[in-house]
Amino acid sequence: MKMRTTYACVMLSFSLLLSGCQPDKPANEADTTATFHWFDYQGQDAVFAEPLAKGSYQNPVVAGFFPDPSITRRGDDYYMVMSSFSYTPGLPILHSTDLVNWQLIGHALNRSSQADMAGMQVSRGIFAPTIRYHDGTFYLITTVVDKGGNFILTATDPAGPWSDPIWLPEVEGIDPDIFFDDDGKVYISHNGEAPGEALYEGHRAIWMWQYDPVKKAVLPDSKKLLVNGGVDLSTQPIWIEAPHIYKHNGWYYLVCAEGGTADQHSAVVFRTRSLNEPFVPYDSNPILTQRDLPADRANPITTAGHADFVQLPDGQWWAVFLATRAYEQRFYNTGRETFLLPVSWQDEWPHILPKGQEIPYQLTAPTGLISSTGGLTQTGNFKWRDEFDGQSLKLDWNLLREFDQSWLRFDGQNLSLKAKAVGMNSLSQPAFIGRRQQHSSFETSTSLVLPKGTISAGLVAFQNEQYHYYLGVKTEDGKPTVFLEQAKGAKPSLMTSQHLAAGTTELRLKIQGNAAEISFYYADKNGDWQQLGPVQDAKILSTQVAGGFVGTTLGLHARQHTEDKP
Repeated sequence: MKMRTTYACVMLSFSLLLSGCQPDKPANEADTTATFHWFDYQGQDAVFAEPLAKGSYQNPVVAGFFPDPSITRRGDDYYMVMSSFSYTPGLPILHSTDLVNWQLIGHALNRSSQADMAGMQVSRGIFAPTIRYHDGTFYLITTVVDKGGNFILTATDPAGPWSDPIWLPEVEGIDPDIFFDDDGKVYISHNGEAPGEALYEGHRAIWMWQYDPVKKAVLPDSKKLLVNGGVDLSTQPIWIEAPHIYKHNGWYYLVCAEGGTADQHSAVVFRTRSLNEPFVPYDSNPILTQRDLPADRANPITTAGHADFVQLPDGQWWAVFLATRAYEQRFYNTGRETFLLPVSWQDEWPHILPKGQEIPYQLTAPTGLISSTGGLTQTGNFKWRDEFDGQSLKLDWNLLREFDQSWLRFDGQNLSLKAKAVGMNSLSQPAFIGRRQQHSSFETSTSLVLPKGTISAGLVAFQNEQYHYYLGVKTEDGKPTVFLEQAKGAKPSLMTSQHLAAGTTELRLKIQGNAAEISFYYADKNGDWQQLGPVQDAKILSTQVAGGFVGTTLGLHARQHTEDKP
């Protein structure tokens, strides 16, 4: 068991690192501080229980809320980036050498000079990015919705640091792509408003600009319409978006998402011999979807689409794309995840998955690549634990909206959060750190010092501002009390509470989730787990109920209370 500092040392001022006793500490500092000893997370999904056969891999390759993947290659190294919406740091960067074992190595957005997401709802902020490597430099293009629009970041090391944004005020809409042609020209394509007046709800278009990397601006008057509506405008296709341009065997290919990001999602492809000529849709579109499969199939993978391609050194092509693992046919709390499938070529058209075929959970891995098995996996039934024995947050942790971390401190053995008068339903930044829920069935727990004064602290399962759970502990009427709050489309309300034994100074808290059910537990330092209240509804943490584009995150929270009740 790791050694602990004394109780007085744990509750030191936030203006100091907690390195020893400070008798001159202001008396009220401890009343605003919550101290956590560790955080533990374990996945328990049945679909991950079957051992992998030799030479095979597990889908999704990146589980949990990692949507809208984009991929690029530099030599033997592969890098992916995903949407992060209003979480900070933003734009997670993952690395692999074998395409199936991925490790989080950094974030492209890690400071306030790059993006402003203050006051945003959690599903706003950073939408779908594209990452490309060209001539010694990594380029990342994306959108901050509501505050600035489209921009480019650059880096020589994908782990960072990344540049401040190159803003593209002329480029409207979302989902930008950057393409480097072999003649030296550079193009940006993106989703935008349809030409003229929209003909129906969801009528959008794909546009393209030429970009000057020296002047760091698009060329005036270079805007061009690539796709109006989708594959066949007469059928009123919706939400054509997520364009990516590639060149292969003398053809230019445009791969897009179509059908919206729910159960009608798909990937479609167009091609042309010249960027000065129209793109022609493939007769056998879509090249990826799960929308035509029976809804009652076992362990369904749904909402597949939004694909990006990468070519391996030996000429193989592979696609990463988003999809979801649903329970009860259509619910998912884990958000949109990243899957991997091979790309085959037929009559010089790319194919990802034949019509009517289910996305496999396990299949043959790419060959001829360097193993990445030594890295931290992002799939399967892994265990993840943070002993808070460093001096900074691990990369798996995220905050909400702002980049400020002045309210958290490490002492080499504990993490302390300075409580704010801001709850999880606020559009300000709460004192909250969260990691992604990456399994439908999971268990997460923590150990903390019973907070004093008028603050509470504990575990949160957070989907958005109006849908979340808070399992907290506080001192109420002089008594240590554990409580459960639920936000279900409105202001959080108290579900249940329980007074603890007098003299309780430390407590363990646990959340256990299993698809549509979620349960909450507490225990003193060495005691058995006690369930707090009945099993609760986990569907309120699903996208189908809560809405938006994110998955659930699980983490630690501290809050000031101005009333007697939480």
